[in-house]
Amino acid sequence: MVSKESKNIARVRRHARVRAKVHGTPECPRLCVYRSNKNIEAQIIDDLNKTTLVASSSMSLKLENGSNVEAAGKVGADIAKKALAKKIKKVVFDRSGYIYHGRVKALAEAAREAGLEF
Repeated sequence: MVSKESKNIARVRRHARVRAKVHGTPECPRLCVYRSNKNIEAQIIDDLNKTTLVASSSMSLKLENGSNVEAAGKVGADIAKKALAKKIKKVVFDRSGYIYHGRVKALAEAAREAGLEF
């Protein structure tokens, strides 16, 4: 049986490999996803200036259950709406070492449907 700590260590290693290739610029910032057991969060980050341009989470939306696919979809749609309001249309997707499945996939697809390009 694999412990939770070793799973997270493996995820952090995968994230480091992804981050070696994915960089956010002012023209095309990075959409970063963080998934916990109870919530999901997303940020749009400009890595050159080291600033968070837009952020959204299931906590900030005050969702009753932030750990399901529905909540992830709402967070994806919200972050896309906020990004388009700041005239950000194109981003690079950073899944943070998580498998592109379930909540991470739902967030990405909802953001695409709401108008973000990646």
